[in-house]
Amino acid sequence: MTRSLRDRPEGYSDLLRDLKQEIRAAQVGAVLAVNRELILLYWRIGREILTRQRKDGWGTRVIERLARDLHSEFPDMQGFSPRNLGYMKAFAEAWPDETILQQLVAKLPWGHNVRLLELVKKPEERLWYVQQTIENGWSRNVLVLQIESALYRRLGRAQTNFPTAFPAPQSDLAQQLLKDPYHFDFLTLSKDAQEKELESGLLTHIREFLIELGVGFAFVGSQFQLEVGGEDFRIDLLFYHLKLRCYVVIDLKMGAFKPEYAGKMNFYLSAVDDLLRHPDDKPSIGLILCKSKNVIVAEYALRDAKKPIGISGFRVTERLPAALKGSLPTIEELEDELKRERGA
Repeated sequence: MTRSLRDRPEGYSDLLRDLKQEIRAAQVGAVLAVNRELILLYWRIGREILTRQRKDGWGTRVIERLARDLHSEFPDMQGFSPRNLGYMKAFAEAWPDETILQQLVAKLPWGHNVRLLELVKKPEERLWYVQQTIENGWSRNVLVLQIESALYRRLGRAQTNFPTAFPAPQSDLAQQLLKDPYHFDFLTLSKDAQEKELESGLLTHIREFLIELGVGFAFVGSQFQLEVGGEDFRIDLLFYHLKLRCYVVIDLKMGAFKPEYAGKMNFYLSAVDDLLRHPDDKPSIGLILCKSKNVIVAEYALRDAKKPIGISGFRVTERLPAALKGSLPTIEELEDELKRERGA
């Protein structure tokens, strides 16, 4: 035994582990506290600029002078450019309620807040993205991706029978986790692609797929085998949702929704609940992803189904046919044409 190990009294390792955890927590807390103070400072600066312009008629050129004077007084501080002061003014105008600012908005880094100002104009929608970012821990890039894919208008829009298949709290939570449509723009498939190509593409881009599904989905397997009555059946994609505490069965269809798909999903859910579900798990959920759906047909298919099933559409980027692709100009050809036009 080495001397360093002999010198450690009983319980030292536990103490060291606990102290490390406390120090890391304090470091994170310090960063969050600094960020909060910075956000509140920017808001107060923006509010002062906004107030002066409204009451005293200050013009926009005052911002440029203020930027120079603040930079001269605080040369080591970043963030006092005319552009950023303009963002501070817009920030104060976007969040007039200081209570909401302190409770929610100040938890986000400045870069997140700037993107929200640039990309989201409606106050209620902007607040929703703030709440989702805090809850899900989105990075700035993921936040932008969710805004550009119009998540606000898609989340909770799947057609389901959850209100009748689940008790109220569970059904509400499950409903808010499903989208319609799902955006698989990271995939490029031919117009006549089959389910296997869609499944293969989703698995190849599993990170992007999980981001689109949302926080809490844990991948279990593809073509997951179930033996029922001596016969083998395969589920396209099987997930487990950590928050709902249940399995999620996904069935992929490249065409329009058909009523028989609901019956097949009901069968899969019965098998998963019987063969895989732990006594502590909630009832499994099914999600049928189709290229398109008739809302009325889907409603009838789900009306008397006992198992919780959702139906959503999805979209992918369609690959151009080879013949058409050859007739379109390449990037190089477009660049050459632009150069010729400039030189004319």
